[in-house]
Amino acid sequence: MIDFCPLAVIFDMDGLLVDSEPVWAIAESALLAARGKRTDDEIQKTLVGLRMSDFLAGMSRAYNLTESFNDLYAEITARMTALIPEKVVPRPGAPELLDYLYAHGIPCAIASSSPMAIIDATVAAQQWGCYFRVHVSGDDVAHGKPAPDIYLEAARQLDLSPSDCLALEDSTTGARAAVAAGMICCAVPDTSHTTPAAFEQVTPYVYDSLHDVIETLEQCTFG
Repeated sequence: MIDFCPLAVIFDMDGLLVDSEPVWAIAESALLAARGKRTDDEIQKTLVGLRMSDFLAGMSRAYNLTESFNDLYAEITARMTALIPEKVVPRPGAPELLDYLYAHGIPCAIASSSPMAIIDATVAAQQWGCYFRVHVSGDDVAHGKPAPDIYLEAARQLDLSPSDCLALEDSTTGARAAVAAGMICCAVPDTSHTTPAAFEQVTPYVYDSLHDVIETLEQCTFG
């Protein structure tokens, strides 16, 4: 149980707010298949949580892709934005947690490694526009997760100290970024690519779902 009442909550998106990692897998497999390549699940697990520049650099090395970054970026983004309205669904507890924070006047931000087009498409598809004051993409900062830049930028845009913000993550890459930024981080592991045990050296606050985060925050007196 966390003895901490945040002034804001900063969310990762893919795998945390929405169950999008399987959808990313569809888009990635299609991109590779178009080039005569087959997806290697072990390679893909090493790329989870990385921003697009690092993700595509890793894919290009692993699969010997020769296209330019811009071409690959445009293709994977287009494939994902087409899939999001049909296939991306909220993770358990996400709508309830957002409603809870909104009702208590706690500002929220998204700090996602995904391109801004993916963030905006996801928020629009889920009709979550009213919940988030700030969207920060991995493309907006000098260094992607696990560097702290994206969380520091989200706190800056919220006009708050990082130590006043609670970060929520599903990957160890993202959790390391949040902790490096000086935030308390609650992890809700996306078991499609990780396990609770993987967070033992990163954060002590590991939960089964976002419903559990609501229960933790109910100890706070907001407003």
